Amino acid sequence: QVQLVESGGGLVQSGGSLRLSCAASGSIFRLNDMRWYRQAPGKQRELVVGITSGDKTIYADSVKGRFTISRDNAKNTVTLQMNSLKPEDTAIYYCNALVATTASLIFRDYWGQGTQVTVSS
Repeated sequence: QVQLVESGGGLVQSGGSLRLSCAASGSIFRLNDMRWYRQAPGKQRELVVGITSGDKTIYADSVKGRFTISRDNAKNTVTLQMNSLKPEDTAIYYCNALVATTASLIFRDYWGQGTQVTVSS
């Protein structure tokens, strides 16, 4: 089994910064893409940013130039640095990872429990 644990959410004023972290643990054989999604009240979950095992990144247009994703493959962690935060960034942020376990070498999605980010105006 695989667990994803997020940390780093909180309340910040508009223009401020937060850093989210996600650590993957468990019976990991290989960890491929890692992504951050977010879900605001009354809205669908959306992809914010993703990073491959080779450090190729993809960003939603709404966060380009403000958010930066990075990963540490040795530690199975991914970090999201969020700068110039806006009230519309308020949401629950979820870590997602594509993982093959030692029990089954088939890749599947795993999700963290989510962490709340609130940006006040």
